[in-house]
Formats: sequence, C-alpha cells, structure tokens
Amino acid sequence: MAEEEGPTVELRQRRKLKSSENKESAKEEKIRDTPMPERAPKHVLFQRFAKIFIGCLAAVTSGMMYALYLSAYHERKFWFSNRQELEREITFQGDSAIYYSYYKDMLKAPSFERGVYELTHNNKTVSLKTINAVQQMSLYPELIASVLYQATGSNEIIEPVYFYIGIVFGLQGIYVTALFVTSWLMSGTWLAGMLTVAWFIINRVDTTRIEYSIPLRENWALPYFACQIAALTGYLKSNLNTYGERFCYLLMSASTYTFMMMWEYSHYLLFLQAISLFLLDSFLLEQSEKVHEVYKIYIFSLFLGYLLQFENSALLVSPLLSLVVALMLAKCLQLNVKKGTFIAKIMKVINFYLVCTLTVTLNIIMKMFVPHKENGHMLKFLEVKFGLNMTKNFTMNWLLCQESLQAPSQDFFLRLTQSSLLPFYVLVLIICFLSMMQVIFRRINGKSLKETITLEDGRIGGRPEIIYHVIHTILLGSLAMVIEGLKYLWTPYVCMLAAFGVCSPELWMTLFKWLRLRTVHPVLLFFPRLMTELMELQEFYDPDTVELMTWIKRQAPVAAVFAGSPQLMGAIKLCTGWMVTSLPLYNDDDLLKRNENVYQIYSKRSAEDIYKILTSYKANYLIVEDAICNEVGTMRGCRVKDLLDIANGHVVCEEGDKLTYSKYGRFCHEVKINYSPYVNYFTRVYWNRSYFVYKINTVISFQS
Repeated sequence: MAEEEGPTVELRQRRKLKSSENKESAKEEKIRDTPMPERAPKHVLFQRFAKIFIGCLAAVTSGMMYALYLSAYHERKFWFSNRQELEREITFQGDSAIYYSYYKDMLKAPSFERGVYELTHNNKTVSLKTINAVQQMSLYPELIASVLYQATGSNEIIEPVYFYIGIVFGLQGIYVTALFVTSWLMSGTWLAGMLTVAWFIINRVDTTRIEYSIPLRENWALPYFACQIAALTGYLKSNLNTYGERFCYLLMSASTYTFMMMWEYSHYLLFLQAISLFLLDSFLLEQSEKVHEVYKIYIFSLFLGYLLQFENSALLVSPLLSLVVALMLAKCLQLNVKKGTFIAKIMKVINFYLVCTLTVTLNIIMKMFVPHKENGHMLKFLEVKFGLNMTKNFTMNWLLCQESLQAPSQDFFLRLTQSSLLPFYVLVLIICFLSMMQVIFRRINGKSLKETITLEDGRIGGRPEIIYHVIHTILLGSLAMVIEGLKYLWTPYVCMLAAFGVCSPELWMTLFKWLRLRTVHPVLLFFPRLMTELMELQEFYDPDTVELMTWIKRQAPVAAVFAGSPQLMGAIKLCTGWMVTSLPLYNDDDLLKRNENVYQIYSKRSAEDIYKILTSYKANYLIVEDAICNEVGTMRGCRVKDLLDIANGHVVCEEGDKLTYSKYGRFCHEVKINYSPYVNYFTRVYWNRSYFVYKINTVISFQS
C-alpha cells in the first residue's frame, strides 16, 4: 500500500504545480497584453504642476483675503479699535456674550486646570444652579483659544478680544478655502473655486452669521465640516491614487471628530450625511467599501466624543449611531450574495427596509436603557410647527415667532435670484439629478456601465461624489425650506454646487448630448464689488447699555443676582461678571422654564406674583427693558407680552376660548408709576431711556 501511495501523492503535487504555473503564465500574459501607461512628457507634467500650484495659491489667497475682509468690515462696523473694553463687549449679543465671558474666565484663572474645574462646576452664572458649562454649552473652542493665547505669548502682543475674534475670522477663511477646494475637485478647474468664493461673499447675508454673532458654535464648527466634505469628495473620486485616498481619509477622520466636539448639534448634520452615503451605497456598488470606511469614522468619533465630553449620553442616543450600527448589521447579511444577480437586487430592497427598521428600533432601545436628557421641547416645537399639535405654551409660541425658526421669506429667494446663484443652482441640480436617475435605471435594468467615465460619455450622474452632493444638497435644502435658520447650512453648498456646474465641461456635455448639440466649454467668472462696504462708515452706539453696565459694576453688590430678559442677562454676565437668573440658551428645559417665569414681568400679573417668582430664584435686582414693555412687533401676536397673555389666558386665542379677565395691569407699566403695592415689593434705584432697575425688597413695608 505504501508503495502505491507514493506515485499518487507525487501526481497530485505535479497537478497543483501545473495549475499554479498556468495561473502565473496567465497573469504574465495579462500583464503583457495590458498596455503600459506612457510616461507623460515633461511639458505635460509642468502644466499639471502649474495648474495645481496656481489653484492651491488661489484657494489659500481667497481664504486669507476673506478673513482680512471680515476683520476690516468688523472694524468699520463697530469702530472696534476706538472703543473701550466695555463698549467692545456689548457688541457680543445674546448667547455670544455667554461664550466670550467664559473665555475671559479662563484667562483670569490661576491655571488651566483650575479654570476647567470652575467651568465644569460653575455656580457663579445662574442663581441656585450648578452647571457643567463645558458640556452644556460646548466650550471647547474657548478652552483651546485660552490655551493658545497664553501658550503662544500673545498676551504680550495682542488683546484677548482681538485674539479671540481673529481665530474665528481665520476659521472663516478656512471655510471659504474648503468650499473652493470642493468645487475644484468636482469640476476639475480652480476657476470653479473662484466662482464659489465670489458667490459666497456676494450672498454673505444668507451664507453666514459671522457679522452678527461672532462666537456662535456654528461659526467655530462649520469650517471643520467644510473640510470634512472636501476630504470626503476627494475620497469618493474613482480615479484617486492610494496616497491621495490615505490623505483624504486622515483629513476626514480628524475633521469629523473636531466638528463633533465643536457643536452640540453636529451629530444631527452628520446623520444627514450618513443618509446621503447610504443612498449612494445603494445606487453604486463599487463604492461600498469606501462608504463603510466612513461609517467606521463615525463610530470612532462618537465613541471618542462620548468619552471626552463627560460621557455625553446625547451621542449614544443620537440617530447617527443607530443608523451606522444598523448599516453595519445589514452589511453582514449581504456578504455571501453575489453582486448582479436577481437575489442581490431583491436583497437591496430588503436591505433598505431592514436598515430603516433597525435604525428606529435601535434608537428606541438605546433611549430605554441609556439615561439621557433629550431636548423634549424641540420635539414639541416640531409638532406645533408642522400643525400636528396646538399649544398656548409661552416657550413654544415664542420659539415659533423667532425669525430664524420660520419658513424662508420671499426676500431670501429674491436675493439669491438677483445674484444669479439660484437660477444656476436649479439648472445644475436638475441636470445632475436627471443624469443620476438615468444611471440608476441603467443599473436596475442590468446594463453594464464603464468603470471610468470620460468627458465624451456625457454622464455626469455616474460619478459617486456627484451623486453624494446631489442627495446631500436636496436633504439640506428640504430642511432650509422649513426653517430659515438652516439656510446657513445649505446656501454655502448651493454656491459650491452651482459654481461646479457652471465651470464643469462634463455637466454641459451631458446637457448638450441630451439636446444633440456640439460641445461648448462655458466659463463664467465675475468679481464682487465689496469696496463700497469697506468704504462705508458705520457706528455702533448704545450709550444706555454702557451706562447700565457701568452702574452695575460701581453700585451693585458683588453677590447681587439680576433678573431680566435672557438676552440682557447674557450681556450682564459678560460685561460685569454678576450672577443672573437666566441665560439665552435653549437646550435645557430648566433654563427655558426660568426664562418663561422671568418674562412674566411683562405680563398682567400682580406685584405679589412677580415678587414670589423672582425671590424663588434669589434675585436681588430686576431690570425692565422699555423696548420689550412697549414693543411694537411687525408680526401679529409675536410680541413677548402678547405671547404671555395667550399663555396666561388673558386674551382670546381661538374661537371657543373663554377670556380670563385680569384685574391687574401690565407689570412693567405699573411698576414705573411707583404706587402701592408695587413700591412695597420693588424700589427703583436706577433708570435711563432704555432700562429701569428695581431693587427687590427683602423686608416688605406695606404703604397705603
């Protein structure tokens, strides 16, 4: 037996060797048959290098010039260098004042560790409340800015406020540069980047809020999101080499995590991006591996963000995490299905349904087991916004009356049309969308498509990065059509997409092929006239607020607590450092309730009711603003006092409602007259044309 086994084994080995030799020879033949790429001539390489160099130089120059322009415009608008420190700080309005005040606190702290501890255990901002300001208000930009200011020795060269706003303006330059690069990557010409910047600046009122609220979280975060989108655009390109893919992946990873740390609502924006990538993955099978690599970046960023944001449970219950986990699980079920078969097509439909179902199920399960403080008031707001519910609640109606939370006005579309942005955007979007649908139907019908798409093919909708941007801009645009405040997320990418289309010969080739016309290479470039804005002298003049802050710093006790409108309280916290009863923040249910209670000073309530409300928050001083008390609103029923009357039942809101008569006059009017019982509870200690300050009596003396 042993003798018979030997030849058999040897024969098997020879067969294996023969088969392997055949494979190697086949590979060699394939290599021989494959035409070797010819080395480009030197003049071609020089042209490519010159094109890239000029494009990069134009991108960086555009960003720097825009940052310098913002700085010059800000100086012209507020006469910033000629102001005293108090007058400069007053220019930070609302929640912007809160962010900058914590930056000042960090600079005053004896050490960085002590400063962080005081912010995470802050009991000097809101009376009777200790808050983790770093987590609740996403103060990581202020922590980084304070460290850079002291570590770089800038305290000996530049004032803190200039360093702070300089960083924000610099980030806006990066924002513009990233949009430039994205449009360049999509179109293949840096002229598209120049047009993007031009449209961005011309439509500056609708692309950014940097001129009105400098330290807003979105102004810190969106530049990183723009970098992430630029890296993602390059990463999705089919003709990118290995080194380019690796660079885009690393840049995308860093910018995704940084964006998530800078803004508390960043994971919602990334959720829309994940939906866009999921739909892209459903349409283009070749990009599945790249898309799932992006999902891994989301998982890593969420996990690291959860750890470094004081175990922020909002990231665990976010829809982004549920969607990504559902996509990962759904992918495991399709590993053994051969692409292109009938079963694979059915699995695609099942996969879509499975992902949607799993996402909702996982999100519900996470919310059941993970303790979290979800913004319940925002869900109620959306119900009322879309007519699913009715309410007389002051906070809900007050939010509905905010201009940024209403549908876009006609002026918004008129401005975009006058700058020629909207017509070109609609044209580009229609062409890309129709071409994308044409490619999708070809895939559904089983027709094979070329791996590399050339200019002559006229099929711009087959490029993965184009499909991603079309889906993403439609999602962002849908939200912007409902809430005007979201236009600042959508309009910059409208500029980028429109500029890409106008300067892309491939897009026009697609259109002309449909129309059976010859090719035309259109290039449209125009330059905005911005010098008139820089030459126009403006002045920020608010002496009443300056006088109020000066009086507080000189006359009020250090331990005093002030009550008033949340916007004014933010300015008081920044300019004086005194404790307040409320803040202009809308992500905390307790603060929203405080705001509503303090706003009762403008309602038809008794002096005793107002006194009980204010003393429950340990307030020592009350500030009545004449602008709110005598407000003449342009929108019917949206004045603060009107909303309070509706909430308190002092007016007829709808047919069938009963009018509850109030025997008291409006408090903010009555308290100014100085008669009993108002003088028993409140003593006027300061006033000017805009503000009336009342000391809340600790001992009530009833006068006749």
